[in-house]
Amino acid sequence: MSYTSYTDLKTSVANYLGRSDLTSIIPDFISFAEIRMARELRTRKMLSSATSAFTAGDAKVALPSDFLQIRDLYVQGNARADDSGKPVFYTTLAAEFMFAPIPDSAYTLEILYYAKPTVLSGSNASNVFLANYADALLYASLLEAQPYLMDDPRIQTWGDLYGRAVKNIVESDENSEYSGIPLQMTVTYR
Repeated sequence: MSYTSYTDLKTSVANYLGRSDLTSIIPDFISFAEIRMARELRTRKMLSSATSAFTAGDAKVALPSDFLQIRDLYVQGNARADDSGKPVFYTTLAAEFMFAPIPDSAYTLEILYYAKPTVLSGSNASNVFLANYADALLYASLLEAQPYLMDDPRIQTWGDLYGRAVKNIVESDENSEYSGIPLQMTVTYR
């Protein structure tokens, strides 16, 4: 079966479980699977970018609402890093970045970060996980059914399939980013 929507995924989970009485609980299995995958995966398809403006005298900038993990952060401006007043260092405190030194004027912050995918629901038929990693999402959903089903002997199979899917996703993502072939530039003259 092709998983092109949340409805398709719910149907497939029910089919794999061989149960027609779980319609109301299957969305919970999928939600827990999405939480699991958001904790375990960091791929380029999950990257998002944002900009934010510093206010002079305020060292804090709110994190994006879907923030999972920072990949890169850059403060725009023409000041050198050792000039006082331009933020050079940062840390994450709760839901904010904290910068030092405190900005002396307005700067623009560019953030590249791993974003938590929008959760699947009746009004959101797809997300990064379903569009790109449907097999892993299916197996994770089946794993999350285990506490409800109790002694299902297929748990080991689903765990192995999920582990293999995640391993393949990570390897594929790393291989596509770093091909292993050194980049060579050639200058041609006309």
